[in-house]
Amino acid sequence: MVTINEVAVEAGVSPSTVSRVFSRPEVVNSVTRQRVTEVADRLGYTPNRIARSLAIGKSGNLGLIVPDIANPFFAHLIKAVQVEARQAGLALFIAETDEHRLDEYPLVKAMAKQVDGLVLASPRMSDSQIRELVEIAPIVLINRKLRGVQSVLIPSADGMRQAVDHLAALGHDGCVYLAGPRNSWTNLQRRSAIRGACRRHAMSYTEMGPFEPRFESGVRAADPLIAAGATAVIAYDDVIALGVISRLSEREVRVGREMSVIGVDDSPLAAIACPPLTTVRVPAAKAGAVAVRLLLDLLAGRDANGGLPTELPTDLIVRSTTAPAPAAR
Repeated sequence: MVTINEVAVEAGVSPSTVSRVFSRPEVVNSVTRQRVTEVADRLGYTPNRIARSLAIGKSGNLGLIVPDIANPFFAHLIKAVQVEARQAGLALFIAETDEHRLDEYPLVKAMAKQVDGLVLASPRMSDSQIRELVEIAPIVLINRKLRGVQSVLIPSADGMRQAVDHLAALGHDGCVYLAGPRNSWTNLQRRSAIRGACRRHAMSYTEMGPFEPRFESGVRAADPLIAAGATAVIAYDDVIALGVISRLSEREVRVGREMSVIGVDDSPLAAIACPPLTTVRVPAAKAGAVAVRLLLDLLAGRDANGGLPTELPTDLIVRSTTAPAPAAR
């Protein structure tokens, strides 16, 4: 293993200068910095991350907390966060709450002490708990709005309005919304947008739930939908929608012709489902990447967004699970 002394001798500088090149490069002139880094690269020298962390008071780690690692939406988000962290030369710690809201605060608090900053995806803890955690480590929120805390929001309003407009154009006179988790900011946004769009089209609005974003939730919701005579349903996410489609198939209800189903997220499963799922596309990967960039700005003492939320758009992707209402045909 190449040592810092060997790099110093080869570059013609002191070991302390080599150390500063990797820990505080801004205090070393550009010519010396370039010479040291070229020598380090040629010799294969890698700074001791633990020693460097102790010296500069940084761990070199970021943290990411999500509700469910297995959910396709969060899988895409996780990958994007990991790519951004790696490009910044940082390691990433990932943990999930498994949709257990009460486990979230102690989990985040424990991780906050081990990382330089955190990205919290769809957190459901109270505002006061988040503000307490911000005092421990810099935090960026995804799909949660809190004054004074950097956030990336995917409001879904445009996409949900497009979904209801689509159903209205197909002749449906009512819509059922399969609601997501009760304390979810995203669920509140989607419910409000759907209800408002139904009112605008003079369509009836019915809500069932709340449901956890799991396949089994959709399976459980399907029979009540059939009993209610629903012709159109919008699920909180694709996973619930796919559960509905599976159960409808078992009940020999023709998806599209007898009941139109719309999901949210546009996960990879949506396009390969049978039939392919009409869904509202939510840019999960972009949200993860933007969140890490905002966090890196915070760590560097910059506030590039002026503390305002960064909002990303959504749009409807029409596939085969929606069709004219039976009465319209």
